[in-house]
Amino acid sequence: MKRIVIVDDSPTIRRMVRASLAGIGVDGFSEAGSGLEAIEQLTLGPVALMVLDLNMPDMHGIDVLKFVRSHPASRALPVVVLTTRGDEESRELTMAAGATLYLTKPFQPQALADQVKRLLSVGAGEERNVVGP
Repeated sequence: MKRIVIVDDSPTIRRMVRASLAGIGVDGFSEAGSGLEAIEQLTLGPVALMVLDLNMPDMHGIDVLKFVRSHPASRALPVVVLTTRGDEESRELTMAAGATLYLTKPFQPQALADQVKRLLSVGAGEERNVVGP
């Protein structure tokens, strides 16, 4: 089952990401508006990929990412960080924490879809730490 979890505190961004990825052949989407909800989504069944914002009210995205990487069941989960933070320090910290791909907002829907399709087509954990455009 290919379920994607979209984590962003903005319902508008979640809808935009979902619409961008609607045609890539996944089985479904789950959404989370906070870091804690994202962690809860991981416990509800298999997840193929997570799209994660950094700036959230209850738990920073890097903390969510560290949680994902610290648990054997989700350690190899591809995590696409999609954030407004385009500074080099944020990028380096996020990649060091284990992000698979780092993209900044505003994003191009087709570029996001292409990157996610690529990540879903490679074996889990085979391709890591890719910095996007």
